Amino acid sequence: MSPDGAAAADAQYERDKRLVASAKPEDRRQVAGRAGTRAELLYFLATDQASDVRRAVASNESTPWQADELLVRDKEVEVRADLGGKLARLLPGMSDAARSEVRGRVLAMLESLAKDEAVRVRAALAEAIKAMDGIPPSLVRELAGDEALAVAEPVLRFSPLLGDDDLLAIIAGRHASGALGVIAGREGIGGAVADAIVRANDDQAVALLLANPSAQVREETLDLIVERAPSRASWHAPLVSRPVLPSRLAARLATFLADALLSRLSARIDLDPGARNAITQAIAAKTAPPEAEAPAAPVEPAEDRVKRLKREGKLDEDVIWSAMEQSDRGFVRAALGELAGASAESVDKIFSGRSAKGLVALCWKADVGPRLAYQLQLRFAGLSPRQALGPKSGGWPLTPDEMTWHLEFFGI
Repeated sequence: MSPDGAAAADAQYERDKRLVASAKPEDRRQVAGRAGTRAELLYFLATDQASDVRRAVASNESTPWQADELLVRDKEVEVRADLGGKLARLLPGMSDAARSEVRGRVLAMLESLAKDEAVRVRAALAEAIKAMDGIPPSLVRELAGDEALAVAEPVLRFSPLLGDDDLLAIIAGRHASGALGVIAGREGIGGAVADAIVRANDDQAVALLLANPSAQVREETLDLIVERAPSRASWHAPLVSRPVLPSRLAARLATFLADALLSRLSARIDLDPGARNAITQAIAAKTAPPEAEAPAAPVEPAEDRVKRLKREGKLDEDVIWSAMEQSDRGFVRAALGELAGASAESVDKIFSGRSAKGLVALCWKADVGPRLAYQLQLRFAGLSPRQALGPKSGGWPLTPDEMTWHLEFFGI
């Protein structure tokens, strides 16, 4: 520093000392908030009686860590909140030398503030670090799992340090009310996280998941959502607007959507002719005049219908899909048994025993696909997505030898 510069700094220091001794809080606050104030003055002001002065010290990036350590225990919530925001901003930009010297102390202060009894303090810290990538992941996880949504939301929504495993752990454990909805709206969440949100049975979170165009929602998960959707009106509009909607699911949606949403569904350009026909029929049915009630047709037993369709060459996977969509359990069981050459008793043992491997083997023997096998496990065997065996690389999740063994086990 030049002689002139040193003289100016000394003169400023003398002015600051006079202001620090002033009875007016605004004078002391002026010194406390100025960049370049000497460390010893900031340390002295860290115990000032006026909370506004201490807040200025807490926010000042020139404040020495010894003074920050006093302010971590300050009685005023706003002082601690301001301190947390400052420390979080400083941590990623510390030089290597500073990191080795004081990083441990700064981290200890941040960890203390992350557990502060005041929600306002924890929330201020979460807001400060929400988009940072130079923060210890453990600190981010601590805030993300906070039971106060004001604390958890910023990091759950924005932090790049939360991976799918972290999000799955939060979903499975204790978390803030509303946290699932925040996770559901997070940019680019993976299929496993989407599955976990659906399994949690939080209707609002599922609606937010469907409304998130960047969320990766597996087709099997969409199947389950559409199965539950008729009684959940909040899901209907975001389902219609999903970036990718298989045509067969669009046809299923057409059976229960309101008129306005049917019109939006029909405007999609990615639907096959079968789905468009189903939508057209649904619209026509809603606008057609009521007809005189015809006598009820006799109900054809499931077994008889199965045998008739087989004789006509129409007993195939598509028919079973349709029956599953209509929750026609009797027909599905009879059809699988007929196609697999299995007795009704063997088929009933597989379903009643909720055997994922047995049901996969039965579908393989019946020459229907692994995706149908997965949906049957979820819908008719009552298995959760975690328990069920889904398609593996588009194919069967078991080897032919394994499936043959399970067929023999069930007497098929």
